[in-house]
Amino acid sequence: MPSLEKAPNDLRERKRQLMLDRIADTGLKLFAENGYEATTLDAIAAASGISRRTFFSYLKSKEDVLMAHESGKFPIALRPTFLKQSPKLSPMNAARKTFLSLASAYETKESIVADRILRSIETLRLRKEALLVQMEELLADAMYEKWPDPTRRPTLRLAAMIAIGALRIAKDNWRQDEAAHPLTYHIDKAFDLLDQV
Repeated sequence: MPSLEKAPNDLRERKRQLMLDRIADTGLKLFAENGYEATTLDAIAAASGISRRTFFSYLKSKEDVLMAHESGKFPIALRPTFLKQSPKLSPMNAARKTFLSLASAYETKESIVADRILRSIETLRLRKEALLVQMEELLADAMYEKWPDPTRRPTLRLAAMIAIGALRIAKDNWRQDEAAHPLTYHIDKAFDLLDQV
């Protein structure tokens, strides 16, 4: 019986995710065509075939449209993907393997367009920076769960900060490289640099 109770929730979640994806895709397309500042919430809602009120039941702002593409499914997948790594790995190697397996979340055309817009406006750039802090916290919490010894927490927190910093460098280099190499190449290079520190 529990599986029958769970099915409607799964269906509801899938429908919600499909609508969220539709709104985010529509918004990004309008930003690319008309510019971020010139695109209104009403225009995104209308082009998505929903009311302004419905828009707000999915997203809080135009920034959220961009953030849906900037981070993609990465923050949602970060913890479970990290927890699948072997506890025999060091925290840094577990983070590296996690990032390598999730790299494709950043390599979409939409993610690249969203990133360009986010970096072009100061307030949006700050929002992008805040996401990195959130990802550090997500990664640190996953590390605490994998290695629950409380005496390791300061070291694990530092490892999470360094790992997200390496991911940030990798993404910056990948953008500058204009995707001539895959993001995984830049992730490996960034983590290799840590071995030289």
